[in-house]
Amino acid sequence: MSQPRSKSTSSRNKRRLLGVVVVAALVALAAWYWLSHRAAADEGQWRTATVEGGDIRVAISATGTLSAISTVTVGSQVSGQVTEVLVDFNDKVVKDQVIARIDPSTYEAQINQGNAQVASAQASLKQAQATLANAEADYTRKAELGAQQLVAKSDIDLARAARDQARAQVNAAQAQIRQQTASTETTRINLGRTVIRSPVDGVVLTRTIEPGQTVAASLQAPELFTIAEDLSKMKIELAVDESDIGQVNAGQAVTFTADAFPDRQFKGVVDQVRLSATTTNNVVTYPVVVTVDNGDGTLLPGLTVNAEIEVSKREGVLKVANAALRYKPADEGTAGEAPRAPRGSGGGAMTEDLARSASGLDLDTTQQAAFDAAIAAIGQRQSARQAAPRQQGNSMFGGPGGPRSGGSSDSGMQAQIRQRMLERYQQDFAAFRATLDDAQRAKWDAAVSALVGARRAPLYKLVDGRPQRVMVRIGASDGTTTEVSGNLEAGDVVITGERPRS
Repeated sequence: MSQPRSKSTSSRNKRRLLGVVVVAALVALAAWYWLSHRAAADEGQWRTATVEGGDIRVAISATGTLSAISTVTVGSQVSGQVTEVLVDFNDKVVKDQVIARIDPSTYEAQINQGNAQVASAQASLKQAQATLANAEADYTRKAELGAQQLVAKSDIDLARAARDQARAQVNAAQAQIRQQTASTETTRINLGRTVIRSPVDGVVLTRTIEPGQTVAASLQAPELFTIAEDLSKMKIELAVDESDIGQVNAGQAVTFTADAFPDRQFKGVVDQVRLSATTTNNVVTYPVVVTVDNGDGTLLPGLTVNAEIEVSKREGVLKVANAALRYKPADEGTAGEAPRAPRGSGGGAMTEDLARSASGLDLDTTQQAAFDAAIAAIGQRQSARQAAPRQQGNSMFGGPGGPRSGGSSDSGMQAQIRQRMLERYQQDFAAFRATLDDAQRAKWDAAVSALVGARRAPLYKLVDGRPQRVMVRIGASDGTTTEVSGNLEAGDVVITGERPRS
């Protein structure tokens, strides 16, 4: 009777344990749900990023092939059978070193034949000279007798003609000698060409002949060897897209990798931007030649490389994640406008950028005083403008009526506004610019043009838990972050997106 009671107790214990496990799981699930929603609430409505100070490196990617700076193709100017090949692949050669020979017997026989023809022509010359001497003597005698009227005048004329004919035969024999000598010399030159020599110091890259092979040079010189002149200096010919070629200039630094050496990064320098564009599948590319130091001999001709051309590097600038520039609130009216009052005394973000540009010019006391006077004048004008009633179109720094980002219909207006800004700054800083030397003036003009021509876009800064719209100037971008300048500081929080609401 005790055995059934034990089974009933065991069943109740199992049910009780199962109930405890289920309750514990429900409690854990509820806790996880509460904590996750609380964390989401703590994180707020927006995804954010922090404005940081740092460097931005802008690079253009391209592919290309390594090759020797100078490659020489060695051929043959004469035909014949190859008797010797004295070098092989990868052999180092020096200038004038014999690298192959062609059978010279044909040309040696032609030289012997030419020598015999020259000797025959020389014999004919002597015979003609003897005939000329006899004809001159006969003409002399008959001329003397003719003066005494002892011979007929016709005999004198015949003697004169025989003399002239003998002279012509001498000239013909002399010309034949020169002709045969020149022909023999040509054959002698071809005999020398049966010895193939290296035209440069270098390394044999290819060899296309074997001993016993016949070389035919009747139409064009056959290619026997390819010699790289110097592999310690190599080049890469990169194919750069037409949209990027405007940023590439000689002297820019290049880094590249090769699949053969995946753990190494190599360096080079842009040497030449060529104008010979190539169109492939409607894609236009330009060849860019990069020189590479290969002193250790690691790099090999023909390697495919992946290169990056550093077109610019901005140091010590403010930068934000690109997502912040792409963000636009669903209801833009909820975002507050940026304060229109400029930061700092007597100037806004633009004047601060100009001050940074001027600080890099090594100004002396007089130049600095002229710059400060121009900044003060700009500050007074801006203060007067802010005190006046606000009108649409008065802002040149991205407020209402200022240039907006996007929209091709605004491009003409933006160009006009930028032109007016440039002219205004040229007037404001004319006295300061007059104090600069040529080098300083060129840097200043470039800085002003770059700042005025910079693109502008809105950012949404998080201030006291609310988004505030600010217009910033956009600079260089490395694909992840972008240089910005305006009403921002390092450490400011900007919105990159909105969190989904549960």
